[in-house]
Amino acid sequence: MLRTSLFAQVGVALLAGVLVGRLWPDVGTAAQPLGDGFVRLIKAMIAPLVFCVVVAGITKAGDLKSFGRMGLKALIWFEIATTVALIVGLLAGNLAGPGKGMNVDPASLDASAVDAKTGGGELPSTSEFILHSLPDSAIGAFAENSLLQVLVLACLTGAALLHLGHTKVPAILPAIEQAQEVVFAIVGFIMKLAPLAVFGATAHLVGEYGIGALSTYGKLIAVCYSVALLFLLLLGLALKALTGLSLWKFIRYTREEMVLALGTASSESVMPRMMQKLRQAGCRDDAVGLVLPTGYSFNLDGASIYLSIGTLFIAQAVGVDLTLGQQITVVLVLMLTSKGMAGVPGSAFLALSATASALGVIPAGAVALLLGVDRIMDAMRVATNLLGNCVAVFVVSRWEGALDLPRARKVLSGEIAFVPEQEEASAPETKEPVSPQERTAVPGPEEKPGVQPVAAGPSERTG
Repeated sequence: MLRTSLFAQVGVALLAGVLVGRLWPDVGTAAQPLGDGFVRLIKAMIAPLVFCVVVAGITKAGDLKSFGRMGLKALIWFEIATTVALIVGLLAGNLAGPGKGMNVDPASLDASAVDAKTGGGELPSTSEFILHSLPDSAIGAFAENSLLQVLVLACLTGAALLHLGHTKVPAILPAIEQAQEVVFAIVGFIMKLAPLAVFGATAHLVGEYGIGALSTYGKLIAVCYSVALLFLLLLGLALKALTGLSLWKFIRYTREEMVLALGTASSESVMPRMMQKLRQAGCRDDAVGLVLPTGYSFNLDGASIYLSIGTLFIAQAVGVDLTLGQQITVVLVLMLTSKGMAGVPGSAFLALSATASALGVIPAGAVALLLGVDRIMDAMRVATNLLGNCVAVFVVSRWEGALDLPRARKVLSGEIAFVPEQEEASAPETKEPVSPQERTAVPGPEEKPGVQPVAAGPSERTG
């Protein structure tokens, strides 16, 4: 099992990382490059993968209007989900009062520590965020790994292919599909390193931060994780009501990816595998390619929970009692700032600072109170963000009629096993050797579309 199961390998690596970080903190801290290197390799594949999946999905669906409707429905769902997350977080923060009784003097806090964490940056305004989502260079969008810009390029390319038709550009779509298979194969190679990545990231976390923060911020940590579980329960009920599918079965189906995301503290590290699993679970290619990457910028449910509770925690710790009107302002500000957080260093602290400035009653330096606990919150944010985006794919797919519900039920129940796409692509090579007569035979209709003999005519090349 340890040799063949990624879940078992990652689980053992997680335990080993905790042990090494606890017993030999210096060794654990030095192991961070293992996790960082893995995440960098996976991120290098995300932009080309999203481009290929979206372009192929649009051209196969053959209807750009339905793609636009799907995008609009996704944005509506994202806004509802993040608003609910913010409100639930504020309600829990008021009831539990994680910062009450701390009586912290704001003058004793080092505000420069927040600047060091954020690199002196700031969150983009709404207009800057919209402009930044539009590419000014096709190559730059891929080089900067800007998912929104890649999505815009993919939509334009898919629209152009639909406009020109297969007769004018017969070789483009097969080439994109083959490039997609290559990317999935590379992801398969990189996934072999997942246990090392989890070991390095976990050992670094335990070695550098230890367990001291658990005693100091125990109530805040308990409140955030409890609210995240409550929110996931609400998500599960919504998924069951709208699609009939079980969130618990989906978590079991994606347990390897969930443990990997938690171990590396990055939901991006599992995006390619999640795209594969959602497609094999009955979601149409265009729905997966559009909704999942967009959610990484617009549907940060876990971050919304953390920001709302964190704002109340800071206010309570310094003795500021926020009125109902001020708390409504918190929701409105965070609804805007949370949309521009993706990819910005120290984005949570920037959003908290922006919220404190908007309220005008919380000292800006008080945000430094969360520096010691921020890294421990990563697991909560990553798991909630990731599951929230996957639920959005199922809901929007069902809403748009792009979900094969019978297949989804069978996959989540384990009746249909998941097969990584790079293994599917190489499956024909494992067949018994064929005779010379069979090798020279004309390809039959059962063969894979787009894979044609060299001497095939134009009609055959178009599939």
